[in-house]
Amino acid sequence: MSSYQTITVEQPQEHTVLVTLNRPEVANAMNTQMGLDLLAAFDGFCAAPNRRRCIVITGAGGKAFCAGGDLKQRNGMTDEQWQDQHLIFERMVRAMIGCPVPIIAAVNGAAYAGGMEIALCADFIYASETARFALTEVTLGIMPGAGGTQNLPRAVGGRRAKEILLTGKPFTVQQAFDWGMVNRICKPETLVQEALETAATIAGNAPISTRQIKQSVNMGLNTDLQTGLMFEIEAYNRMVPTDDRREGIRAFNEKRKPVYNGR
Repeated sequence: MSSYQTITVEQPQEHTVLVTLNRPEVANAMNTQMGLDLLAAFDGFCAAPNRRRCIVITGAGGKAFCAGGDLKQRNGMTDEQWQDQHLIFERMVRAMIGCPVPIIAAVNGAAYAGGMEIALCADFIYASETARFALTEVTLGIMPGAGGTQNLPRAVGGRRAKEILLTGKPFTVQQAFDWGMVNRICKPETLVQEALETAATIAGNAPISTRQIKQSVNMGLNTDLQTGLMFEIEAYNRMVPTDDRREGIRAFNEKRKPVYNGR
């Protein structure tokens, strides 16, 4: 695994990568280097999707997943410096959203502003009982610019999203679960393990299938039904000639667990 300054990237189990935001002394706030590190990591995942089958992203320490942008670093920035930094964050978010490998966010504490936006880039979210969420940008004279105004409405609906975005008020993990943003609420001590267990289940399935399913759902959410159905069939047909499709049928008939190789 590559070495980074502000994140760690590990392989805790077969076919699974664990990415940890690693600035716990500042609640894992995102500075320029963290943006560069995440961009590099996810660019690598996008470039070689066959090397892993699921990604879990979490924060170091028990207090925060990510408190958002590092406002101490931003204090005194010129407009040009601010925009240059934000361009890195924009590229990072596109790399995460565009990653064909399934991503699970394991939110272990506060996920505010850009931190909540990072979580929303994942395919789904498990969260600790201690997690809290907010998009506070409007209270600082800015707005979410790392996917928040696009990913949140897709998770909770437009009206709820506008209330969250326009007030900037924090909300609880139970509210996030009730609104459909969080898939599972976990004990703090079991959060990452539960995410890894789900990652192992995903990684045990045919990797071409999981990638095509992710792409098909994402495409369907951004187009009309007929176009989505056409894309689904194209994605489906991609798997018919694969070794994994043949292995899956063989294993079913032989009453054994399939062994997929991503081909």
